Amino acid sequence: MGTESGIRNMTVGNPFHHILMFTLPLLAGNFLQQFYNMVDSWVVGNYVSDGALAAVGVGFPVIFLFTSLFSGIATGGTVVIAQAFGGGRPDRVRSAIDSLYTAFIRSILPITAAALLLVHPLMTVLRVDPAAWAETRTYLLVVCAGLVGSIGYNLNAGILGGMGNSSTTLLFLAVSTILNIFLDLALVLAVPLGVLGVALGTVIAQLCSWLFGIWYINRRYPQLAIHPFNGIFDRKLFCEIIRIGLPSGIQMSLVALGAMGVLSKVNSYGKAFTAGFNVGNKLDTLSFLPVQSLAAAVISFVGQNMGASREDRVRQGVRITVTMAVVWTVLSSAFVVWLSVPLSRIFSPDPAVIAASARYLQCVMPPYVLFAILFVLNSAMRGAGDSLYPMVNVVASVILLRVPFLYLLANRFGPDAMYWSYGIGWAVACALSVYHYAAGKWRGKYHSE
Repeated sequence: MGTESGIRNMTVGNPFHHILMFTLPLLAGNFLQQFYNMVDSWVVGNYVSDGALAAVGVGFPVIFLFTSLFSGIATGGTVVIAQAFGGGRPDRVRSAIDSLYTAFIRSILPITAAALLLVHPLMTVLRVDPAAWAETRTYLLVVCAGLVGSIGYNLNAGILGGMGNSSTTLLFLAVSTILNIFLDLALVLAVPLGVLGVALGTVIAQLCSWLFGIWYINRRYPQLAIHPFNGIFDRKLFCEIIRIGLPSGIQMSLVALGAMGVLSKVNSYGKAFTAGFNVGNKLDTLSFLPVQSLAAAVISFVGQNMGASREDRVRQGVRITVTMAVVWTVLSSAFVVWLSVPLSRIFSPDPAVIAASARYLQCVMPPYVLFAILFVLNSAMRGAGDSLYPMVNVVASVILLRVPFLYLLANRFGPDAMYWSYGIGWAVACALSVYHYAAGKWRGKYHSE
């Protein structure tokens, strides 16, 4: 199976070329994903209210909490599939796909029900501004009810990623983005449903993208065909997927809880400050997308080459990826800090929102390069099957260190100072990741069976 079918064997050939060619479609897809998230924010910020803008921002960490477990399992699937593909084991690839989807179908209803029941308690914990309470509740209930589309898309992307295919995932995202923008305009501007229209547009677009993905994969890649209800389940193989993916899912869930701890403090300063935080967060996320795409590429690259017993290529690929991530982050951070005010003004005309967003960016962006290094190294270690250490590292630094420092700085020096806690957490996590990778302790985590 060659690259002409979209499937990329990264165990031979130039590592830089493979990583770059895998990254570019991912990057385009991530930009599309963020673009339609930003369209949501732009529509509600300019045509609904600051309360609706705050609602969309509050929704992100909550939805991320509920989808993170399966996102982690999808990452475990990517690693197992990549290692099996690199090692020439198509039977193992097939079993991994069937096991992933069987687990998904059996658990999606309980996950959705739990998400809906937790909406009210989480809003209370997050101290949502009373002025934004009704809109936030509406947005969260609708999006939580439609989690199946978001989780299903992540599973499809994980399967294709293990096979070195990122271009097809871009197609799925293009479908979702175009549909979401159309629905935003139709359900918010043409039919004035407000934040309900934004939520419905997001859910419908994600559901269509997932179903289109199943149809397309089954039609274009019969060797990867997805049969959601066949019930085939390899317990031993799924345990290996869980071993690799569960720490990543737990990490993402705990990071989401940490983000909620941050948001709880942010919300205490009023809806304008919350809206500014959400705008700044979207802008810094947008600038980080190339690093996020590089990290996803290095997972598949490392996985395939570990499966083929090519550790020399693994180290070469990691060096290349870290270098690209550092160069991009330094340049983009300088650009975003320089244009923090005009960029923030795109999303809201309110001076208080603009000022809060700009201050966030001026504090968070300078140390972002540390986050880029640890993100790539942790992804490389996951590709080799070592996901426990990255989880412990990130949880300890992002939650146990960042959140207390954020509250300390905010209480002592005011709300603007709390954002320096991001750099403190990243510095510690980066140092630990560099040490663990250099020591080579991740190499013994690969299992071929």
